[in-house]
Amino acid sequence: MSANSADPPARLEVVLVKAGRTKIRYPGELLADDGTRVAVRAPWAGSGVRDFGFVRFEPGDVFTEYYWRDLPHCLKGVGGTPRYAVKEVRSATGALKGWYCDVTRPARRSGPELFVEDLDLDLWRSADGTDVRRLDEDEFAESGLGAWDPEAARAALAALDELESLARGGGFTALLA
Repeated sequence: MSANSADPPARLEVVLVKAGRTKIRYPGELLADDGTRVAVRAPWAGSGVRDFGFVRFEPGDVFTEYYWRDLPHCLKGVGGTPRYAVKEVRSATGALKGWYCDVTRPARRSGPELFVEDLDLDLWRSADGTDVRRLDEDEFAESGLGAWDPEAARAALAALDELESLARGGGFTALLA
């Protein structure tokens, strides 16, 4: 499709699943799908403002989200199936707030829907890189994944370690290129 095309951008419904149930679903614009990575742009899908203390997600924010179907970078040698999603967050004015990352099972696209299973481990990296924090490790421990699928739990923790290394080392640019 050319920049002057009258065709509307392709739409994709992102379906985030947690503990076997749909947590949220929201529409987005499909930016790219190369068979390994899917990129979607979507407005903040939450209701109202969500203030984490270190960042606020609010109406008007725009998320450019990257989901993987196969293993990125160093996880090629790690067993299990977890991957991750990296979401670039910008304000309504276009200012970069940072990146919110989820450790997930591999993304699966079925027609106009993209299914992503959240495994409770998250990471935040601020726009300037001075704030990198691991999130929700308590929720991950409480999920019981380590007991019923220890290989996937190890791979999920390795994915979080990989994300943290990329965030601290400035590797998000190369990852998202």
